[in-house]
Amino acid sequence: MIDRRAFANAAALALLGTPMLAVAQTAQRLPVVGTLTVGGPQGKSFRLLVQGLLQAGYVEGRNFSFESRFARGNPATLPGFAVDLAKLKVDVIYAVGPVAVKAAREASNLIPIVAIDLESDPVQSGWARTFGRPGGNLTGLFLDVPALAGKWLELLRAAAPGIRRIGLLWDSGTGSAQLAAAKAAAQGLGMEVQVMELRGADGIESALKAGVGAGIGAIVILGSPMLDGLVNPKLIADFSAGNRLPAISPFRSFPDLGGLMSYGPNLEEFQPRAGGFVARILRGEKPGDMAIELPTKFELVVNLKTAKVLGLTIPQALRLRADEVIQ
Repeated sequence: MIDRRAFANAAALALLGTPMLAVAQTAQRLPVVGTLTVGGPQGKSFRLLVQGLLQAGYVEGRNFSFESRFARGNPATLPGFAVDLAKLKVDVIYAVGPVAVKAAREASNLIPIVAIDLESDPVQSGWARTFGRPGGNLTGLFLDVPALAGKWLELLRAAAPGIRRIGLLWDSGTGSAQLAAAKAAAQGLGMEVQVMELRGADGIESALKAGVGAGIGAIVILGSPMLDGLVNPKLIADFSAGNRLPAISPFRSFPDLGGLMSYGPNLEEFQPRAGGFVARILRGEKPGDMAIELPTKFELVVNLKTAKVLGLTIPQALRLRADEVIQ
């Protein structure tokens, strides 16, 4: 025989328990991804991270949340932002560029860091033991800077054989690795070097004008998060064309906007891989066991319209070597 009182009590407890369980599930903490970038929320590095996370099955608000810190063109704020993220005990920090990576490392040696740094050597910088097995709390996407710097100079010389003095447009916040590699490559090719130091996005015109005053014959734009978004590539392209200076950049946006050439990794394909790194860490992998990745695909883009403006005849061999020629 059914005990009606026991049945009623059990039903009441079930009704009470159901919303409590739902509340408990809703209140469960989502993993938190802290972001540390020199740009803003509409910047390329943040957009490509979101793209990579989506590809890995991670949707903001559903299985993780963001705690973002955007420097908005002021890298000096990044160390303080990194400390904020460390105090919040985020689950992983996504750091873009040398200043952000250094700030994240100094803020915590425990919180996993996924870095995108196309200007530094992580082993030389002391952030990783080896590329294959970093061993610490940092992994991510880096670049073989010395090899790339040599390519930029070789390509410029192929386009304009008479170049003798090269201007290196350098964001001092990125450190000295790229600059040293470019100087060594120039010396090997018998070229003189003029460093055009950029201190903040507002200093671009004065840096360029200083190079012209020093008698440069061409410009190599060294990699920097600031020069890939915060500083308008068209401004540099227009300046170089107006002063009849062949120029090369790591970033595809430069020839698209009127610069002569670009040579570098396809960031639209490469950078979203950082989202995969973040997802793997959220699933429990340790950054010290995750091999640092280098790009394997590089693209050369040549703008023949700009070459004509500069009075250059691009050799057929260089045209054939290009992945794309803008007519």
